[in-house]
Amino acid sequence: MFKKRKILLTTLLLVIALVSTYAGNQEAPLDTGSTAWMLVSTALVLLMVPGLAMFYGGLVRTKNVLGTMMHSYAAMGIMTILWIIFGYSMCFGPNVLGGWFGWNADFVFLESLDTSVLDGGVPEYVFSMFQAKFAIITPALIAGAFAERVIFKSYCLFIALWGLLVYNPLCHWVWAEDGFLFNLGANGAIDFAGGTVVHISAGVSGLVAALYLGARRGFPKTNMPPSNLVMTMIGGGLLWVGWFGFNAGSSVESGISTAQALTATQVAAAAGAIGWMVIEGYHQGKATALGIVSGILAGLVAVTPAAGVVQPFGAMMLGFLASLACYGSILLKNKWGYDDSLDAFGIHGIGGIIGAIFLTFFIRDSWMEEAASLAGGSWTVWQQLGVQATAVIIAIVYAGICTWLLLMLVDKLLGFRSSRASEMQGMDEAYHGEHGYGMLNPN
Repeated sequence: MFKKRKILLTTLLLVIALVSTYAGNQEAPLDTGSTAWMLVSTALVLLMVPGLAMFYGGLVRTKNVLGTMMHSYAAMGIMTILWIIFGYSMCFGPNVLGGWFGWNADFVFLESLDTSVLDGGVPEYVFSMFQAKFAIITPALIAGAFAERVIFKSYCLFIALWGLLVYNPLCHWVWAEDGFLFNLGANGAIDFAGGTVVHISAGVSGLVAALYLGARRGFPKTNMPPSNLVMTMIGGGLLWVGWFGFNAGSSVESGISTAQALTATQVAAAAGAIGWMVIEGYHQGKATALGIVSGILAGLVAVTPAAGVVQPFGAMMLGFLASLACYGSILLKNKWGYDDSLDAFGIHGIGGIIGAIFLTFFIRDSWMEEAASLAGGSWTVWQQLGVQATAVIIAIVYAGICTWLLLMLVDKLLGFRSSRASEMQGMDEAYHGEHGYGMLNPN
C-alpha cells in the first residue's frame, strides 16, 4: 500500500514539474485563428500590387504598358528590402529625434522578431510583413500621377527615399503607440487602415510630382487612349478583393472588429460604384467601365481610415460622398489642365481626405463613449473633427514639402523627366527593351 502511494505521489510531482516547466517557457500565447487571418490578409494586400499594376497598365498607351506595370513590381522589391533593414524600426520603434520617427536597433533586419508574439497572439513576423505591404503599395500609387514620362532608375531612387523620409515618419506618427497623432486628442487621430498614411500622402505626393515634372508631351491635344480597359477592370476587381485584407486585416485579430471592417469595406465600394454610375449617367448620358472601377476605388479609399469605426450606413455615405468628390476633382483637373495621368490625386488624395474628415459624423457611439471616458468626461464630434482635420493638414503639408524636395534632389542627381526621344519611343522600349504587345505597333 505504501509503495503504491509513493509511486502515485512521484508521478504527480513529475506531472506538476513538467507543466510548470512548459508554462514557464511560453511567451505570449499564440492565437492560431488571428494568425491565420493575418496570414491571409498579408497575401491579400500583396495581391493589390499586381492588381494596381494591371489597373494602371491598362490605362496608359500601348508603348508604356510594361514600364507602368514595372513601377508597381519594382516597389515590391525595393520597399521590402528597405522595410526589413530600416522601415519596421523607423515605423514601430520608440521615438527618436523628438518623435520624427522611431528606432529600435533590435528591429534592424527584423533581428529580434524570430520568436516574438504580440499581445493579440499574432507572431510579430506576420504583423511586420502585413505592414510591409502598406509600405510597398503607397509609393506605387504615386506612380499613377506621372505615368508615361519618368526615367525608371530615377523612379526607383525616388520611391526609396520617399519611403524612408515620408512614409516611415507618417506611419510612426499615426500608428506607433508613442506617435503624436496616435495620441492626439482623447483617443488619437482615427486612421484605421491608411487614409492619411497611405492615400493622402500618396495622392498629394502624386499631385506635387505631376506639377513639378509637367504634362506629357502632346497633352491635352494629342489623343492618349488606354491600351486595355479590360485589364484595368480586372485590376480594379483584384484591388477590391485585396482591400478586404487591407482594411479588415488592420484589426490585427480575427473577431468582431474584423467583421465590422470587412462589412464597411464591401458597402463603401458598392456605394462608390453606384454613385459614380449615377453621376456619370446624369452628366454624360452613359455609365462607363472606367467610371465604375473609379467609383469602386473612390469608395474603398474613403472607407479605409473609417472601416473600424463606422457602421454600414456610415460606410455607404462615405462611398457616395467620395464618388461625388472624386468625380468633381477630375472635372476640375481637366478644366485646370494639369496632367495627373491616372488620377492618383483625384482618387486617392481626395478620397482619403473625404474619408478622414467625414468619418467623424458616422463614428459608432461606443467609440465616442470610450473617447469621452479617456478625456475625463466628455468628447464631442466637433472635437474629434478638429483632431481629424489636424492629421489631414499635417499629412498634406509634410508629404507635399518633402516630395518636392526629393524630386529636386533626384532630378539633380539623375534627371527625372524622360527625354523627348524616350517619351516618343515609349517606356517599354526605352527603359526595358521590351514590348507589352508583341504583335501590335508599340506606338
